[in-house]
Amino acid sequence: MKKMLDGKVILVTGGGGGIGSATCAVLAEHGARLVVSDIKQTAGEAVAKSVCKAGGEAIYLEADLESEAAIEQLVAETLAHYGRLDGAFNNAGVEQSNIPLTELGLEQWERALRIDLTAVFLCIKHQAPAMLRSGGGAIVNTASGLAQIAIANAAEYVSAKHGVVGLTRAAAVELGGQNIRVNSVLPGIVETDLISRLAEQPEFKAFLGRSKDRHLMGRFPAPREIGEAVAWLLSDHASFINGAAVPVDGGYLVN
Repeated sequence: MKKMLDGKVILVTGGGGGIGSATCAVLAEHGARLVVSDIKQTAGEAVAKSVCKAGGEAIYLEADLESEAAIEQLVAETLAHYGRLDGAFNNAGVEQSNIPLTELGLEQWERALRIDLTAVFLCIKHQAPAMLRSGGGAIVNTASGLAQIAIANAAEYVSAKHGVVGLTRAAAVELGGQNIRVNSVLPGIVETDLISRLAEQPEFKAFLGRSKDRHLMGRFPAPREIGEAVAWLLSDHASFINGAAVPVDGGYLVN
């Protein structure tokens, strides 16, 4: 039986851990051929090897997404290896600083915007022409529930993720007529190593406690639950979904 993403070439940034690595596994299970990209070589290679060991197809390509030249090269190397690009999951990012706005340094602010927002813009800029070579494709960007609301001590992250939703919509307007769909997913708090590390900070631990009560299903999601939503958005099953910001948060934003 044909799989949902059978034969599609999909590029995943930030594929070395957390939501990225779990999504790579899900995409491969649905038949995608993957490019796993991450700035951390050991982690990225491990994910690609895991996909191949499970019977899928994947390669690892390192890329520093703060560099447009590196992103352009990443897309070029994808085309050189597979000959096409059908989809992309722009997932790489950095976490919030947990620093009050009035104490936040300009360097911290600019780094968050470079990686969480500008890199997504640059990825779309170079991915879209590659997809057009084979008739179109689909792009999914990782935003956040904090693209719709805000919390204290995360001004740079909240601002960047609001920007990702706006960028997604702008790209959908420009690319939809060329058969490229662009959507974003808005995860809530996901059970990852990152969250475990942040939970060691007293202020964030208190925030986690309050947030769990707002997740209507009484738990935080596993990373692969985000991955299943991404896989669907990248597939032809979501062929008329474009410009959407899709919450994958167990109802957090409606509570």
